[in-house]
Amino acid sequence: MAKANKSAEVADMSIAEKLKALYDLQLVDTAIDKIRILRGELPLEVQDLEDEIEGLQTRVSKYDDDIENLNKSINGKKQEIQNALELIKKYEEQQNNVRNNREYDSLSKEIEFQTLEIELCEKRIREFTAQIEEKKVVIGESRGVLEERKLDLENKNKELDDIIDDTKKEEEVMEKKSATLEGIIESRLTTAYKKIRGNARNGLAVVPVERDACGGCFNKIPPQRQLDIASRKKIIVCEYCGRILVDSKISEAV
Repeated sequence: MAKANKSAEVADMSIAEKLKALYDLQLVDTAIDKIRILRGELPLEVQDLEDEIEGLQTRVSKYDDDIENLNKSINGKKQEIQNALELIKKYEEQQNNVRNNREYDSLSKEIEFQTLEIELCEKRIREFTAQIEEKKVVIGESRGVLEERKLDLENKNKELDDIIDDTKKEEEVMEKKSATLEGIIESRLTTAYKKIRGNARNGLAVVPVERDACGGCFNKIPPQRQLDIASRKKIIVCEYCGRILVDSKISEAV
């Protein structure tokens, strides 16, 4: 019996009332679309922060590895210096027991070579040490930014959770409104409405005429056709995009 009464109510609706109901349905569904788009975009900010944090962590880890390798290189050069000092000591002792000048000169050249090796190692140690200090500065700065980004991420996640909770509640309210409006519109019109919405890139199936043009595709609407639309005596669609057209004052209709 309730279904029969509902069908009778729908059948009793005037064209103007049907157009108003379709337009109201479009407004509600557009609001739902915006909520879903917002909720879909919000996680991108969190993802960007997570990517930045991962990048900073990778950078710090790489610089830590670089410093470890540089320290190993420094230790290697220190060992080379120790080896060179031992050779110098050995050659100096051998110089005390040479039999001629040629042997003495040969040992002197070896001592000179090892001395140059020590100087070169010391130069490399200074270079490696400078690189370590530079990398430590970068690591310190990166860790400072990293802590800031982690805090930002924590706050953004909380904000995101709150917004998602809020939008879900709003979406549920709007979905109930949408279902209620669908319930008072005859099924053939809701079917056509949904089909148009599905084919429209912006989800607009019902659009007002604004500045003498279709609110969906913006093609000009002839004056006589605008008068027909404003009379609300029949359902008129845009000949260019197929959207249902309503006059700009439809929202004021009771």
